[in-house]
Amino acid sequence: MDGIKVLLVEDHKMVRLGLSLVFENCKDIDLTAEAEDGKKGVELALSLNPDVVLMDIGLPELDGIQATEIIKKNNPNIKILIFTSRESDDDVFDSLAAGADGYIMKGANEDQLISAIKAVSEGTAWLDPAIARLVLSNVRKQNSPVVESNPNGAKTAKNIYGLTDREIQVLALIVEGLNNAQIADKLFITLATAKAHVHSILQKLYVSNRTQATIQAVKEGLV
Repeated sequence: MDGIKVLLVEDHKMVRLGLSLVFENCKDIDLTAEAEDGKKGVELALSLNPDVVLMDIGLPELDGIQATEIIKKNNPNIKILIFTSRESDDDVFDSLAAGADGYIMKGANEDQLISAIKAVSEGTAWLDPAIARLVLSNVRKQNSPVVESNPNGAKTAKNIYGLTDREIQVLALIVEGLNNAQIADKLFITLATAKAHVHSILQKLYVSNRTQATIQAVKEGLV
């Protein structure tokens, strides 16, 4: 079976060289092409149709967030993994809003990077653990959930999306980064049932992928 087709968009030559060596030793990944700026990255992505674009943010011509938005608008099936040294909340949220499927820091080790590429290629959201802690912590501080009083006066997060108790459980596991198979094992349900719950959650939250569901869940205090 062919490996995951990856397009690398990175302006630093030494970083590209280092990653090409990493991918050479990974039979599951096929480095299809490289681009040194965002404009070229968009052109190659739309012409080559890779499975995953490994995208830096600080690029010449067109930054990685703009490039991500253009690629996703033209071909939403292409998965985009942001690969950068930037860790500000604005960069993370802007990347996800542009349609990125994951966000990993350049300080990640080889195994983490390969795992992230595999995860987003399979449709699973990926947030670098350091980024997830930073972002989710700040989101909780800045976005207190809408609450309502229950009959005994206790405050509970208001579920304005109509999620069932089971869907809330599944959503919490999505936020933890579990894939459908892991969710099924954790909740002792079938894989088909897990997939159905995830599909329903995405529809009810009005989002298109698990990464956006994660951010929405934390913003609204659902988990």
